Amino acid sequence: MNFLLEIGTEEIPHWMIPGALAQLAKFDVLGEVLSVDATPRRLVLRATNVPERTPEDQLIVKGPPISAGEKAAAGFAKKQGVELSAMQRVGDYYELRKLVPGRRGIEILAESLAAAILGIQWPKTMYWVGGQSGGKSGPRFIRPIRWIVALLGDEVIPFEIAGVKSGNITRGHRQLGSSSIPVTIKNYESELRKNFVILSSDERRKKIESEAKTLGANIDADLLETLTFITEFPTAIRGNFDSSYLGLPAEVLTTVMKHHQKYFSVESAPGKLAPYFVAVMNSSGDPDGLVKHGNERVLRARFNDARFFWDVDQQKPLADRVEDLAKVTFHVKLGSYLEKTNRVVAIVKELNGGPDAERAALLSKADLTTEMVKEFTDLQGVVGGLYAKAQGESAAVSRAIYDHYKPLSMDDSIPETREGQIVALADKLDTLRECFRIGMVPTGSKDPFALRRAAQGVVKILAGTPIDYNFLNLFEGDLRNFMLERVEYYLRDVCGYRYDEVSAVLANPLVTLDRARVHLDKVVQLRSAPEFESLVRSYKRIDHILKQEYFAQGTPFDFLLLEPGPEMDLHDAYMALSGRGATIEEAAATLRPLLDTFFEKVMVVVPDERVRLRRLALLYNVQKAFSWLADFTKLVIAGEQK
Repeated sequence: MNFLLEIGTEEIPHWMIPGALAQLAKFDVLGEVLSVDATPRRLVLRATNVPERTPEDQLIVKGPPISAGEKAAAGFAKKQGVELSAMQRVGDYYELRKLVPGRRGIEILAESLAAAILGIQWPKTMYWVGGQSGGKSGPRFIRPIRWIVALLGDEVIPFEIAGVKSGNITRGHRQLGSSSIPVTIKNYESELRKNFVILSSDERRKKIESEAKTLGANIDADLLETLTFITEFPTAIRGNFDSSYLGLPAEVLTTVMKHHQKYFSVESAPGKLAPYFVAVMNSSGDPDGLVKHGNERVLRARFNDARFFWDVDQQKPLADRVEDLAKVTFHVKLGSYLEKTNRVVAIVKELNGGPDAERAALLSKADLTTEMVKEFTDLQGVVGGLYAKAQGESAAVSRAIYDHYKPLSMDDSIPETREGQIVALADKLDTLRECFRIGMVPTGSKDPFALRRAAQGVVKILAGTPIDYNFLNLFEGDLRNFMLERVEYYLRDVCGYRYDEVSAVLANPLVTLDRARVHLDKVVQLRSAPEFESLVRSYKRIDHILKQEYFAQGTPFDFLLLEPGPEMDLHDAYMALSGRGATIEEAAATLRPLLDTFFEKVMVVVPDERVRLRRLALLYNVQKAFSWLADFTKLVIAGEQK
């Protein structure tokens, strides 16, 4: 049988919808999930192959041991509501086999759907008054549930949530459609369309993109996704604005359009804005141009604000604003942004950033005191870079300020210039160091200061720049372990190295990420060599022997008493390779067969202490030929568990 569930609500925040759909797709509806979809006002699940009735089943209940006697078995049978004769002897125990009758699918769903719906996890939830219950004693959901459609075949699945009973009545578009639409599973989607609701988010997305491109829009993927989930019947329209506003930086104009008005910008040429915008309305059309003119009026007001802020802000240069940061709190326990700025400048000096990087660090947070950033917070950093350029700072300084919040994610690019990279690194380092110093460490899903994102940014910068640094000197204590976790994630999940390869390379003290990448590439290359597995086994055997015998560097031994044969052959080969600085591949190819022979014919742990120490020292030296690259004991080979 076919199944349909529609949860009708007040408008759900667009950014929460994809996560809710992922959970909805995991609902147990006794059949295969056909599809999940959503609009701002509804979450929809459809399934097929739902059984009208579940099959009968046999339940095996284990009873008391036979050794307990028939009296115990009779008592157990009575509790189960059967006679002793129904019990069977299986092995050492009594056993009862009960026939569990099948149940109607509609009954099972009626019992489970309310809890499943209220079990959807949201970043935030709210109480609401609905039907016969509400307030803090009522259910929690992201928005008030206003209607529920729940059908199995032609039947309504009966249940209710906070007085809202399930039925077969849906609602159309809030302004254009009917508020009461009887539906069946078969006509559900078509009835919605008649009432100006396009259920398919994919169809809405394609409609927005196609219409917007036709009108010349520069499609922004994030904005496209937002518009998809804030509309039920999207239609694109184009408006214009006075070309005099193009005198403002493009970053300011596009931020106002995208983040504040949810408009696509239009370009006359790549990177050059045209005096137009494309808006997407939640309606079927705008025949009289009223929506267009309304959007133009609102945008004009926002652009006038931006122009006013720009002109006012230029009256006080960034350099004169630095002291004002003493009045802007960074964190209640960490002081002001002026204190943070001074720390960032100190870290830039620590990293040998140079005069331009130091100047950029000093001015990097000054735009937080500007009217432009107060109004358009998304522009912090960008505004600082634009103002620095307009106020005569060097290109290196202005670009470093502009980029210093980058990267915002693993998908974002790092700053373009060395100065920008160092200032961005210093800013994130300071945040991490100071937050860890006061014990503000991310736990579970809680990370109010976005320290994981800052750490990922640090890793990406360190991995993509030639900055001279020592990883172990940049981080201490818990912060070092936290950063190593981010490094492991970067190397495994972003760069694609195997788990054991990353563990093996990071077992050695990490100096720089580019050196770690070089070592990982060598391990990957060595892994394809025919002698790899045998070499790893020998390395692990050496490691076991050395640890068992507690051999350490500096232990006295005598190499003059080397015995001819496998012992001397292994020593001579090792010395020859060391003398000419052979590659790791040469060392592996040369030493692997000699190690095999050595272990086959030479006993290492012998009573004679001089011989034992000499052979342990030989193995220690051979191990060093590979341990500089990685800890081979952490590499997994065929036949071993990960």
